[in-house]
Amino acid sequence: MTHPPLHFTAARVEDFDELGVLLSGLFHDGFDADSWAVEKNLLEPERTLLVRAGTELVASATAYTRELTVPGARLPAAHVSMVGVAPTHRRRGLLTDMMRRQLREVRDAGREPVAVLWASEARIYPRFGYGMAAQRLFAESETTELRLPPPTPAEGRLRLARPADCRTELAQVYEGVRQDRPGWSSRSEVWWGYVLADPPAQRGGATERRVVLHEGPDGVDGYALFRTRSDWDAAGPKAVTTVDEVVTDNPAAYLAMWRMLLSLDLTRRLTFRTAAPDEPLLLLVNEPRRLGARLVDGLWLRVVDLPAALAARRYATPLDVVLEVTDDLLPENTGRWRLTGGPDGATCVPSDEPAGLGCDVRCLGELYLGGVTVGALAAAGRVRELRPGVLASTGPAFGWHRAPTGMEVF
Repeated sequence: MTHPPLHFTAARVEDFDELGVLLSGLFHDGFDADSWAVEKNLLEPERTLLVRAGTELVASATAYTRELTVPGARLPAAHVSMVGVAPTHRRRGLLTDMMRRQLREVRDAGREPVAVLWASEARIYPRFGYGMAAQRLFAESETTELRLPPPTPAEGRLRLARPADCRTELAQVYEGVRQDRPGWSSRSEVWWGYVLADPPAQRGGATERRVVLHEGPDGVDGYALFRTRSDWDAAGPKAVTTVDEVVTDNPAAYLAMWRMLLSLDLTRRLTFRTAAPDEPLLLLVNEPRRLGARLVDGLWLRVVDLPAALAARRYATPLDVVLEVTDDLLPENTGRWRLTGGPDGATCVPSDEPAGLGCDVRCLGELYLGGVTVGALAAAGRVRELRPGVLASTGPAFGWHRAPTGMEVF
């Protein structure tokens, strides 16, 4: 068979609807104009790479310009998305070419030390240097036997609302909490429009999304986004509550919102797909096993500019270590690097001293948000201890007091 020549090009606004049709087919969603109208508002044409075979669109990859919270800091990060290749053009190296081009463009631009993504299939991205940096808990619970501690007198009050009517309060609460939550991303006005969009085609037979707000002495200090889906059988009601976000740094607000979510009339089940590995709910319910929580992958991270990335985050304990790193795609990251830092700051500079630890760039992505330990990677044979004792002295520094987690799929 003969094929039209392939050519790579940056997107134009007039390409966006065609891109939506391609992606909806690749992800088996079916094209929905209302849903796509929300998504295409996020696209940055200059960061969206398209591949055409003649005039036919056959592949794409994009990146969004957002900020990412990392241990002790917030930094610009390329948020990679909409990666796909038409089934007629697989096994021709298009994905590899796109990912290499994208990484090179991010590196050369010099603004974003790291890139992050959600993987549709986990086996795809390690070969491009991405490591699983944050996991999440997927909870599917039977709620009839779950109990929470009783309310406290100073708990505040709950109020139900439509998300669109309280967008300012939601943004204020989210921004305050995300300052100390590795893995959470900034949300501009456009991104809040995406997060709160609720096209009927994406509801899966459930209600429109609702929000419960917690009001304390100083105003709104927590919120939860959720929806319900009616269901009945011969024994009676068994509706399902689906929770999208629970955001607060006030323990009383957290407890009050979960007490409501777990006890809605006529509901018997609850699903929460983006719980954190250290979700407080695990420590509050009387029967943690009944949460049905399982650990799955979440955010994947790629270190793009090694010295800038390692110097940008903070470290839980003082450290001074020479790392020997290999990076097949971005050779600027290959070499020995002396990383010195602690809770107040860090530096990372080239070094010709003997290395204490050796690894590839994927390992640094896994370590970067504090969700994977140096010891676990060493036990897997992925980090090499090159000088005795360095593993034990360095490992605690890469940890953090909050487990990283991803909040929304982008």
